[in-house]
Amino acid sequence: MTLKDLKPGQNGIVASISTTGSMKRRIMDMGITPGVEIRVVKVAPLGDPVEVNVRGYELSLRGEEARSIEMK
Repeated sequence: MTLKDLKPGQNGIVASISTTGSMKRRIMDMGITPGVEIRVVKVAPLGDPVEVNVRGYELSLRGEEARSIEMK
């Protein structure tokens, strides 16, 4: 399951980030690392972007980024 599969109000724990290079570095720089809990706050009407709460702050992610974050 990926972060993109979670619905608003659902929580999950990051298992891994399945992308490489600068995109992986950017995601990790935003505080999304394996083992951190993420809660989906809302999803835009067309599904992109996804607003999440991670480490106490709100963050918007593109669909491509959300699909690369594997959840437990």
